[in-house]
Amino acid sequence: MADTQRQKALAFQALHQRDELLVLPNPWDAGSAKLLAALGFQALASTSAGLAFTLGRPDGEGLINREETLANARTLVEATPLPVAADLENGFADAPEGCAETIIRAAACGLVGGSIEDASGRPDAPIYPLELAVERIRASVSAARDQPFPFTLCARAENFLHGHADLPDTLRRLEAYAEAGADVLYAPGLTTRAQIDAVVRAVAPKPVNVLLGLSDCALSLDELADLGVRRVSVGSSLARAAFGGFLRAARDLHRGRADFARDAAAFAELNTLFKAGS
Repeated sequence: MADTQRQKALAFQALHQRDELLVLPNPWDAGSAKLLAALGFQALASTSAGLAFTLGRPDGEGLINREETLANARTLVEATPLPVAADLENGFADAPEGCAETIIRAAACGLVGGSIEDASGRPDAPIYPLELAVERIRASVSAARDQPFPFTLCARAENFLHGHADLPDTLRRLEAYAEAGADVLYAPGLTTRAQIDAVVRAVAPKPVNVLLGLSDCALSLDELADLGVRRVSVGSSLARAAFGGFLRAARDLHRGRADFARDAAAFAELNTLFKAGS
């Protein structure tokens, strides 16, 4: 497994170093991972919200723990031959040492990358102070570098997702995380060309991830690539799209309508894709 994991890690690292944009979709279980692999995506990343919804829980309330997250990650790793990174939330710890332990355990379950965010999970102080946030990234980077393969560490600045749309502070944080050794920088919630351009310029030449699927972000993949973005992910968007289709069909059924299956994927197509994605 070690050699295979190293090969995946090198492939994942290389995907961030080319000029072409890396589209990194976010499956939430083995089935969605296999379908994405069958469609030709080159790597995958987990979604904490997608996992929470699959387990019948709300997202963002600390209801998914590290063990559940890593168990889900292992399921994704084993589902396809593709490199897999994980949404490791805030490392499931306040202390830098706890973040480092999460990276070590993530690598042990077959992951070749993961993200650590600076959101604390506390409503009264949702973002860690900068000094502590940097120490958490530095410890995570150190744990990643101790692996026998290049574990791609993504550092996330969460201001915009927590009602604090402070671009200067976000830039300061991303620059500090880049200096601390993060391989990829990410500020989910950016929606404008100016915001994204500022982030790309601030941390260049390190790659930047942008979140797609926000209703108020209208930039296309080509436009993001032109801005210098190197990677895009979709967070819970695919999971929400799947649950959206389920809810529409279930509501139709509950209302007595029998045509809800008209838009369903064909049985034969799903069987074919699941075979191809294995």
